[in-house]
Formats: sequence, C-alpha cells, structure tokens
Amino acid sequence: MMNDRTMTLPHSTPNDTAESQVSELLVARRKSIAGKLHLQDLVFHRLTQSFSLLVLFALAGIIISLFYNALPTFTKFGLHFLWYVEWDIVNEEFGAAISIVGTVLSAGIAMLISIPLAFGIALFLTETCPLWLRRPLGTAIELLAAIPSIIYGMFGLFVFAPIYADFLQVPLQSVLGGLPLVGWLFGGAITGLGILAAGIILAFMVLPFVAAVMRDVFEITPPILRESAYGLGCTTWEVVRKVVLPYTQKGVIGGIMLGLGRALGETMAVTFVIGNANRLPTSLFSPGTSIASVLANEFGEAGGLHFNTLFALGFLLFCITFVVLFIAKWMINRAEKAKGF
Repeated sequence: MMNDRTMTLPHSTPNDTAESQVSELLVARRKSIAGKLHLQDLVFHRLTQSFSLLVLFALAGIIISLFYNALPTFTKFGLHFLWYVEWDIVNEEFGAAISIVGTVLSAGIAMLISIPLAFGIALFLTETCPLWLRRPLGTAIELLAAIPSIIYGMFGLFVFAPIYADFLQVPLQSVLGGLPLVGWLFGGAITGLGILAAGIILAFMVLPFVAAVMRDVFEITPPILRESAYGLGCTTWEVVRKVVLPYTQKGVIGGIMLGLGRALGETMAVTFVIGNANRLPTSLFSPGTSIASVLANEFGEAGGLHFNTLFALGFLLFCITFVVLFIAKWMINRAEKAKGF
C-alpha cells in the first residue's frame, strides 16, 4: 500500500530567487568595476613606465650619437687627445687639454665664490631674516635664475669687464703681482676678460640655484630640533652646524652639485667673458677657453675631423658631468653610512 503521507520537497520562493539574482548582479558589477580599475592601473603604470624609459632612451641616444661622431677623433689621437694642447684646424691637430683646463678652472672658481654666498643667503633667509623681508628677498634671488645666460654674458662683457679691469685686476696685480709664490696668479694683461672673469660671472649664474636648494632643505628641518638646541643654550651658528647641516646634508650636497653641473655646461655667458684663446692659461687674468665656448664658437664652420673633434669635446663634457654626479652620489652614500642609515 502506498503511504498516504505527502512528502514536502524544498523549493525556492520568488523572494529567494530575486535575492540571488541581485547578489549575482552585484558580484558581476563588482568584478566589472575591479576589472576596469585594474585596467586603469595597468595603463597608468605602463604610461608612466614609458615616460621613464623615454628619458633613458633619449640619454642613450645622446651618448651613442656623441660617441659615434667622435669616434674618428678618438681613433686618430687615442687617449693622447685628453692632454694634447695643440689646436690647429688647418693641419687637423687637435687636443682637449686647453678646453678641459678652462672648463674645470672657471667652474671651480664659480663654486668657490657661490657656495659661501649661497650658504649665507640660505642661512639668513631661514634663521635670522625678518618675516616681512623673507618672501621678497627670496623671490628676488630666485628671479636671478630666470635671467637668460646670454644676458649674463652681455652684462659681463659690456658692464662687468670694464669695472673688473679697473677696480679689481689693477689693484690685485699691483699688490699681489710681485709676491714670490702667488704673484704669477695675477700676471698678464689687464683686459677685463679671462678665467677669473668667467668664474665670477658663472658664480652669479649658479648662485640662485644653490641658494634656493639650500634654503628649501634648511626649511624642512623639524622645528622641534631647532627649539631643543636653542633650549640647551646653543647659538644660531651652533644650531646650524650641529643640527641643520647634519639633518640636511644630502640636500646641500645635491644643491652644490646642481650648481656645479650648471657651471660646467654653461655656454653663452662664458663665451662672452673668458677670452676665447686656445692656449693654456698662465694666470687668473689670462684669457682661455672652455668646452662649451669652443662648441659655440666653432661648430657652425666645422667640417671633417674638426667636426668630429667638437663632438669628442661634447662627449668629454658629458663624461665630466657624469663623474661629478657619481662623486656626489658617493659622498651622499658615505655620509648616510657614517650616520648608520
């Protein structure tokens, strides 16, 4: 006999079905949104990566093009090209020693002048300057960086050179020119042009860059560190030397190297005031030349091996800048290791 009991089977109600459908739609929507976000992140990542790689490709292209065009010069002269002082366009005898010496000397003089000035400016703006003067003075210094280099060159040739010759070269030569050890540094003709004049003009060009970086890194020093040092009785100089400088050492070195890179590669301002003489300088007043000024003066009419030699000078300038940046990075890493980071 069959059982009269009826078995109740589980079944879904319309409400349960609707809830499951809504849940599935929500899950699908979330997956769709997550997919879109993932796609956006992937596109953004690849786009920014392409920007970075573009810079590397451009840098590699510059290096390859410089070396390729400079290869005939390096093949003919070899390493002798670095210390050879001859520069004879007619007989195609070229050496880079004169240009390298002029570049290093003018940039070195510029940094010797600009670093103390920039440090003093940054120290004054961040530590002792009145609030009402801080902003206009800082803006005025930063505006110096916006002046085109050719304006510095014109100012150096037509305004600075006559004043420099009458009020600096003449007194220095008359007072120091006869001394036994340093007298040779101040010999030569009084023309207002030369290695020292180029270094001074370069110093005023790189000054706003170095001062702006130093000021910015000085300002990021936590106020509590300054206040603690002052609370212990430290003077302003002690606070700067023992608190601010150790805390901002990396940024200070970076600012100095930024200025040095600008000084090494400056073209038009140096071309106006360095004298453009293809001979080794015998004093600070002697005219000389730099890699950038040689390129500016001779590239338009160069041909043959002369053309390749100018590319070789450009490649050497790139190498000098690379060495400077490498030394800066090494100094920063050494300072961080000394601190135990």
